Amino acid sequence: MKFLAKNLRLILSSLAVIALLIGCTQHPDEEQIQKLEETKSAALSAEKKLSEKKKERSDLEAQLEAKKAELAKVKAEKERVKQKLEARNAETQN
Repeated sequence: MKFLAKNLRLILSSLAVIALLIGCTQHPDEEQIQKLEETKSAALSAEKKLSEKKKERSDLEAQLEAKKAELAKVKAEKERVKQKLEARNAETQN
């Protein structure tokens, strides 16, 4: 009987401890939830800004390539005009 009483007390004590552990799980409080929301908002904002900057960079790179092409075209035109001018000067000297 004493053995059964000890076991019964041990079982009840174990159940009480388990119930306390289950019932006392930590849930986030308002401050933690607010911080989580702020962090989440900051992360989303940073991702949006990154996306905008990537698009801006892509646009600027396209503009740069267009300017390089325009420069090459102008240089070619300058060279053509220079050659024509040299040819005309050579004709007038002869």
